[in-house]
Formats: sequence, structure tokens, C-alpha cells
Amino acid sequence: EIRDDPDENEIVFITERCCEVKSCNTVHLYCDLFNFDSCPKCEYGWEQHGRQCYYFSTNYLTWSESRDECRQKGGDLVQIDSREEQVKHTALKLSEKMNFDDDMFWIGLTDSEKEGTWLWVDGSLLNESLTFWNGSEPDNWTVLDPDGEDCVRMGEKTGAPDLKCWFDFSCNASYRSICEKPAETGHFKCLKFK
Repeated sequence: EIRDDPDENEIVFITERCCEVKSCNTVHLYCDLFNFDSCPKCEYGWEQHGRQCYYFSTNYLTWSESRDECRQKGGDLVQIDSREEQVKHTALKLSEKMNFDDDMFWIGLTDSEKEGTWLWVDGSLLNESLTFWNGSEPDNWTVLDPDGEDCVRMGEKTGAPDLKCWFDFSCNASYRSICEKPAETGHFKCLKFK
């Protein structure tokens, strides 16, 4: 819907389907209409990479609490489906998002249902040819938690070589998290100056 008054020299508010907005990277304050080009967007606070949105939480929560936070935001803990996603969209962003050298982030991988059977939050089995475990991980160390280490966190941890930065850890520990959800198409409000 376009509100336009030719006698006023002010901002005109335009709300159109996203596919009609020219720029596809972010929702800009100034935008021109474009002809029916698909244009998924991420809401404020999320980072867009392709058709996915990523949110790097600032809260230190358990794995379950982190998952709840992601779900409340309309997503889930991140699921790494490709080397590109590991490299470009998550691992390379970690150094920007880390508060200190050993800062870690929960991802959506767990073997809490059956020890040694790693499942993503959507229930799919971890592709063993596409893993980024660090060193001897996963090791299910039981010193800190007798239940072992059933959830996965990722972080640089002394520069983890070749982005091998997944570590299993107790699900009860508090870390930050990475949430993921598909970019949305729909209505976005843009401002267009006369």
C-alpha cells in the first residue's frame, strides 16, 4: 500500500512484497521497487548468508536453554550442512563474535538419545564425511559431568587448525549459541523519499 500526497515533501511509506524490493541483502531505509525478483530477507539482529539467517546469541545458556531461545526467535540451533556453511557462514564469524579467546557457541548437534549417534536438531544423522571435530573429539569426557558430553559447541580454541572446531561437552554448561532459520519472503516496510 502506498501513501502518497504530492503536496507534501516528506517521507512516503511503502509496504510491498519482498520480491518487489530491489536490494536482496538487507532491508534498506531507502528502496526502489523492482519487478517480481525473489528476495528473501532476515530480520534485524540476524545475519543473512544466501537464503539462511544466522543469529549469534549473546546469552550464556545451557544447550537446551539455547535451543529454546532459538525456537522463540523462530529458528533452531544451527545445523552445518556443508563445508561452505562451516567456513563462510559460521567459523569465520566466530572471531568477530567471541568475547574472549576460549568463547564457544552451541550448535544443533547432540548424541543425547544414543551415545555415539550424533543427530542434528531436525533428527537427521550427522554425515560422518562432513565433520569438523577438533583433535580427539568427540571424547565423551565424564570428569565434569558423569553423564558425559552429549552436546556440541564450536569455537576457535587456540586457532583450531583447518576449522576443526567442534567439541563435545556437557549439555549443562553455559555457552553462547548460533541460531539458524530460513530467510523470509513477505512484506517489508521501506521508506522512499520524494
